Amino acid sequence: MRATATFTVKAFVPTELKPQPAVSTGLPVGVATMEKHFEGEVAGRSATLFTAAFDQSTGVGSYVAMESFEGSLQGREGAFNFAHSATTSGSDRTAEFFTIVPSSGTGELAGISGAGGIAVEADGTHRIWFDYQLG
Repeated sequence: MRATATFTVKAFVPTELKPQPAVSTGLPVGVATMEKHFEGEVAGRSATLFTAAFDQSTGVGSYVAMESFEGSLQGREGAFNFAHSATTSGSDRTAEFFTIVPSSGTGELAGISGAGGIAVEADGTHRIWFDYQLG
């Protein structure tokens, strides 16, 4: 089954957490928390741990995120975790990874498995989709 939605980032909060021991690289590594809200066949919110090595001025870098979602997929209520990452050279998304964490589903989403993806359109609209199975 496929569920699609748009989402907005309601909060992006950088933390003071830094890798230890400190290692100097060409791009700094940062950690932030995020809150997202979803509308469409995916409706609800997520809490995200977001790690990135990223240059704000050029838009070059990579991120890794772990999200805890609660809400509904196509009317089925519950919660689950999903992990995703991507790399950008400033104008693209490559090396994308997106998976639903096995055994993380609750409620009507217990037993969920699958994958998905994220796309950012030219107008800034953020889209997400899940290709998932239950049971």
